[in-house]
Amino acid sequence: MMKITPVVKQLLIINIIFFIGSQLVPVSYEYLALFFPENPGFKFWQPITHMFMHGGFAHIAFNMFALYSFGSTLEHFWGGKKFLFFYISCGLGAALVNFAVNYYFYQDSLNILLANGFNKTDILSLLNEGKIDTRWQQILTVSEFKHFTEAYLGTVIGASGAVYGLLIAFTFMFPNAELGIMFIPIPIKAKYFVPVYMLLFDGFFGIFGSSFMGIESGIAHYAHIGGALFGFLIMWYWKKNQFNNNRWN
Repeated sequence: MMKITPVVKQLLIINIIFFIGSQLVPVSYEYLALFFPENPGFKFWQPITHMFMHGGFAHIAFNMFALYSFGSTLEHFWGGKKFLFFYISCGLGAALVNFAVNYYFYQDSLNILLANGFNKTDILSLLNEGKIDTRWQQILTVSEFKHFTEAYLGTVIGASGAVYGLLIAFTFMFPNAELGIMFIPIPIKAKYFVPVYMLLFDGFFGIFGSSFMGIESGIAHYAHIGGALFGFLIMWYWKKNQFNNNRWN
C-alpha cells in the first residue's frame, strides 16, 4: 500500500478539521458552502472552502479514502506542488462547471417567468425568503421549476470534484492498473472502470435529473463532471507538451 504523502496528509487533516468544525458549528455551512453567485449567501472564498466541507461521515469518508488511495500515488510521481495545483484546479473547475450549468437552468426559467409578466426583483425577493409563488409552477414545467429553485437556493459542498480529477489523472498515468471495487468480485482496469462509472452514474443522473425512482440523490453531478473535465484537460495538455514527466517539489 502506498505510503501517505505530505500534501495528501495535509489535505486530509484540513478536511477533517473542517468537518469536525462544521458539525460543532452548523452555521458554518452558510459561510463556507458554495452558493449560487446571484444568491446573497455567495462569498468570494466559497469556491475554495466548499472543497473542504462535507455533509456527513459517509461523504467525507468516501472522499478522503479516494484522496488517499489515488492522491498519494500521483503526488509520489508529480511532487507536492504539482499535485496541489492539479487538485485545487480540478476543485475550482468543478465549481465553475456546476455554476455554468445552474446558471443556464436558472436564466432559462427566469426568462420564461419574466415573459409572463413577473418582476425579477419580486422573484428574487421571494426566493431569498425561502418562498415561492405557486403561479410559477403553473407556468414552468416540473423540471424547469425544480432546476430553477435548486440552482438559486442550493449549495455545493465536498471534495468530490477534485477527487474526480484525481481519478482521471490516475487513469491517464496507470490505465491498466486493476482496481478492486466494492461489491464487484473481480478487479477492473482503471481505463474501463473510470469512464464507465462516470457515464453511468454522473452522466445519467446529470442528464435525467438528480432523482431516480423518486429518490433524491442530493449529489452535485455537474460538479463531478466539471472536476473530471478539468482533470482531463490538464492531463491532456501536460501529456501533449511532455510536461507530465516534470516534478514540482
